[in-house]
Amino acid sequence: MLELLTGTGLAAAAGLNAYIPLLLVGLSSRFLDWIQLPPAWAWLENEWVLVVLGVLFVIEIIADKIPVVDTVNDWIQTVVRPAAGGILFGSGTSSETVAVTDPAEFFASNQWVPIVIGIVLSLVVHAGKTFSRPAANAVTAGVAAPVLSTLEDITSVVLSLLAILFPILVIVGVVGLAVGLVALFRRMRRKRRTDDAIDISIPEPPDADRVVDGA
Repeated sequence: MLELLTGTGLAAAAGLNAYIPLLLVGLSSRFLDWIQLPPAWAWLENEWVLVVLGVLFVIEIIADKIPVVDTVNDWIQTVVRPAAGGILFGSGTSSETVAVTDPAEFFASNQWVPIVIGIVLSLVVHAGKTFSRPAANAVTAGVAAPVLSTLEDITSVVLSLLAILFPILVIVGVVGLAVGLVALFRRMRRKRRTDDAIDISIPEPPDADRVVDGA
């Protein structure tokens, strides 16, 4: 059960930012005792892999906070984030962590199953982020981009840490993420309806030609 929660937390975190959980898993395995990756996933702690992930992380952090650029980046990440989610779910469910000392052989005979599950989980979270961001930017004139991006990065870090250290709390984190996305959608829809109502209520200026003719 804890293995599944670890994989779920890491995959959900990747749906928000692919590189944060990948870096945390790789760095934790290389320098800390938080996680011990199985041989099949040991490449995540390779120094060159970590350097590349670090560079991509910096690019993601900057691009995701610029209006319009963030939308383009989200479409590009439609491939990257689910792929990262598949990798993280696969490694998370088969790794030894602080909370999981004896990884169960849930998917020993079907190693592709956890990867597919991770892809689906990350894709769902990524889709919510991708479709909510343009609406938020539209109703706030782009002001929402850096704010939402920062909140998403923090959420990704928290989910990743919970998945590694306290997987039982991943349930709370995932539920909180779902509630936050739903609340954001509702708020954006409400604000758009309010703006539309204001536009309709403003009377059109009189036609100058008609005024002249009537005089």
